[in-house]
Amino acid sequence: MLGLGIIGWIIIGGLAGWIASKIMKTDAQQGIFLNIVVGVVGGLIGGFILKLFGVDVEGGGLIFSFLTCLGGAVVLLFLVNLVTGRRAVR
Repeated sequence: MLGLGIIGWIIIGGLAGWIASKIMKTDAQQGIFLNIVVGVVGGLIGGFILKLFGVDVEGGGLIFSFLTCLGGAVVLLFLVNLVTGRRAVR
């Protein structure tokens, strides 16, 4: 995902963070800035996890980068909810 540049990180991170917040039902608590942060940090977490399993994350392409960010963002939101003890808003 390094080839995308900072604008690519923001766009893909924002989309991944927003979708992850919908999946984890935390969207009502987050704004656009937090969605971007969650998505970008999720991309780092997702890339780290995939590298642990020996997956080459650098040559994956746009869709693979998005899915990596999405998966990492879901993991991040799950861990935040676990640590803070927050329940999903229903």
